[in-house]
Amino acid sequence: MPRKSNANATTDALLAEFQALVADTEKLLQTSTELAGEEADRLRDQLRSGLHRARERIDAAQESVREHGKAAVDATEDYVGEHPWQAVGLAAGVGFLLGLLVGRR
Repeated sequence: MPRKSNANATTDALLAEFQALVADTEKLLQTSTELAGEEADRLRDQLRSGLHRARERIDAAQESVREHGKAAVDATEDYVGEHPWQAVGLAAGVGFLLGLLVGRR
């Protein structure tokens, strides 16, 4: 369970970051025609900062997903290596069920 809560926390943080980024972008677009000089520069800097934070979080999330995927692949390979006939039976059962579902159409 810790993996899921960590993944959910990462997802929530990413969503919050993107919502803030969208809000900043909308604010910049709405006021871009009215602003000049330092105010426009300040808003652009805020937007760049938001984009940079979002990019860093995306990179971190990508690495986390990659690590979890590699762990899942390793665990699957270990299980199949230790229990080959059970893996074949499971795959056959899943294939049979999918065949039944597709055949009903």
